[in-house]
Amino acid sequence: MEHSKIPRNDSPAVATAVRHQLSQAPLDSVGKQMTEMLKGVLEGIVLAILSDRTAYGYEITAWLRDQGFADIAEGTIYALLVRIEQRGFVDVEKVPSEKGPPRKVYSLNRQGREYLDEFWRTWGFLSERLEQLRKGDK
Repeated sequence: MEHSKIPRNDSPAVATAVRHQLSQAPLDSVGKQMTEMLKGVLEGIVLAILSDRTAYGYEITAWLRDQGFADIAEGTIYALLVRIEQRGFVDVEKVPSEKGPPRKVYSLNRQGREYLDEFWRTWGFLSERLEQLRKGDK
């Protein structure tokens, strides 16, 4: 399997939308809001990253941090990767590392793509409703 690095200028739509919404919040509540919102969408963000390329845990964490998610703990991503592996959404290949043990490189499989498609449908529905509420179109 060819392993490619995550580009630094490519941002998933979910991450962009969450960051935009949070940029509108008062500064003292941004951290708490981001934490709570990310709990619900982080799995979809990671699956979206893996839909375009293979990646290992640290690489995903570093990319998210580069995209403005500075408070994401590496352990959070590793725990999420274990869960999505157990749920059968990714294939895993151990790739030799220059430093330490082999890295687990994750790639989205068919079942993961189906789940991601459902995530995007749900995200679209929710984001439309939230935008209507924000604009006052109830």
